[in-house]
Amino acid sequence: QVQLVESGGGLVQPGGSLRLSCAASGIASVANNMGWYRQAPGNERELVASMYSGGTANYADSVKGRFIISRDNAKRTVYLQMNSLKPEDTAVYYCYFRPLSQSVISAWGKGTLVTVSS
Repeated sequence: QVQLVESGGGLVQPGGSLRLSCAASGIASVANNMGWYRQAPGNERELVASMYSGGTANYADSVKGRFIISRDNAKRTVYLQMNSLKPEDTAVYYCYFRPLSQSVISAWGKGTLVTVSS
């Protein structure tokens, strides 16, 4: 069973940066997709960024040019570098894991809160 543990959230001023990390354990599928969703109060959970094990990345339009997703397959860790943060980026950020053999996400992290405020 895949387990995901996020870290790196916190309070940052507008224009600042944060880096989120998500460490995975129990991965049996080498071919997979990992990434980040976020959910702000009163909003639905939305996909922020994702990356396949082969390296292809995708981003939500709202974060393109500001956020960078990366992963270290040897460490089974995915990262989200968030730059030029805006108050509207405030949300709980959730890491996820999906084997490419499945069409649905098979594991979620518990989430880490990112607050962008002066």
